[in-house]
Amino acid sequence: MKAHDGMYIDGDWRPAAGQDTIAVVNPADESVIGTVPAGTAEDVDAAVRAARAALPGWAATPPAERAAHLKALHAALDARRDEIAETVTAELGSPLKFSQAVHAAVPVAVAASYAELAATHPFEEKVGNSTVLSEPVGVVGAITPWNYPLHQIVAKAAPAFAAGCTVVLKPAEDTPLVARLFAEIVHEAGLPAGVFNLVTGLGPVAGQALAEHPGVDMVSFTGSTGVGKRIAATAAAAVKPAALELGGKSANVILPDADLARAVNVGVANVFANSGQTCSAWTRMLVDAARYEEAVALAAAAAAKYVPGDPLDPASRLGPVVSARQRDRVTGYIERGVEEGARLVAGGPGAPEGRETGYYIRPTVFADVTPDMTIAQEEIFGPVLSILKYEDEEEAVAIANGTVYGLAGAVWSADTERAAAFARRLETGQVDINGGRFNPLAPFGGYKQSGVGRELGSHGLAEYLQTKSLQF
Repeated sequence: MKAHDGMYIDGDWRPAAGQDTIAVVNPADESVIGTVPAGTAEDVDAAVRAARAALPGWAATPPAERAAHLKALHAALDARRDEIAETVTAELGSPLKFSQAVHAAVPVAVAASYAELAATHPFEEKVGNSTVLSEPVGVVGAITPWNYPLHQIVAKAAPAFAAGCTVVLKPAEDTPLVARLFAEIVHEAGLPAGVFNLVTGLGPVAGQALAEHPGVDMVSFTGSTGVGKRIAATAAAAVKPAALELGGKSANVILPDADLARAVNVGVANVFANSGQTCSAWTRMLVDAARYEEAVALAAAAAAKYVPGDPLDPASRLGPVVSARQRDRVTGYIERGVEEGARLVAGGPGAPEGRETGYYIRPTVFADVTPDMTIAQEEIFGPVLSILKYEDEEEAVAIANGTVYGLAGAVWSADTERAAAFARRLETGQVDINGGRFNPLAPFGGYKQSGVGRELGSHGLAEYLQTKSLQF
């Protein structure tokens, strides 16, 4: 176990204001692998002051120079991919292969995209007799979740840096070690002091202090819809922007002419990736009545291949969930599904065989799920799939759109144009057609209670810019 000291403020590691610490637990074996300081409002204030002091110089730095800093940041991230993957596996519990392929590789790709965008984005344009300037919004308070701990940091920090903003980060308390590693990487990359600052701590203490701080010009938050609503209210009271990436209950709509086996297998893999701890996971699979039982059998067979195992074992496809609290939450939803009459075709409540230590969940598939059931309406955030039946496309659209969320989704059809036409009717921010690949330049974000604003690409950069027009 390693005791990590200090906060990264104004280009240096400083002692925390208080003595309290947060224990970081390995969810695979429940061992304490480290501690970090539990930051206070005093730590947040010091970090915000540093960010404010650095803002004028960084905002005035030419975009090409900011791009060069981001290139250096990308190179430093790339050089430490293995360490990043190992750190995320240790504190989140994701299988090492997944950590390498996603938790390390995606942030590297996103950093590269913003190094390029910083150099090419039109920060100034002519509109008639006006010159319209895109200027940094200012000091950004970034509050990030534990499920994709480095990706969510880079998806906020990189566009903020590209825009000319300075950042104070409060990472999730379950996964603070990779955030500390990111601070080291920022330091190595040579970003000016105060451009990036890190305060570890609890959400209700450090997170709230950051959201409420008058020296913060914008809050960017990823996490639960409940907390997002409170942050939005705090920001609104101060008349400052809040970018919110919140929950999801995404529909995977398999149209009658689709390749059923491929759609089901990819759909199950999507839900079980990262132990189901993905806001954009396609947790509701919608299948036409004629092929419903075939789809249920395929899903049950696919789920059987996801045996919970040691994240360091190369054969493991499914690790634990992040914490005891999360395990209990997911188990509660599985029990609720049984109580409400859904048919359990894989998994169920209780620890997987041989996995009594660690926060493991049995990969679970429910059939005969109706749209009004709790497991079809609420975000579970674990390896739990609900399969729903529809009679025609109109009902499929109604079911898909019938939640408070609208983050992601999928549509499958042998006819791409038919799938795209269906996707246009979905009230959601991103839809994958026939397994379309992740694109780090495409905007990501939600409709309805899935959030406000977008991340990634030029749309993500725009969140950190404000406009000024000069009339001539």
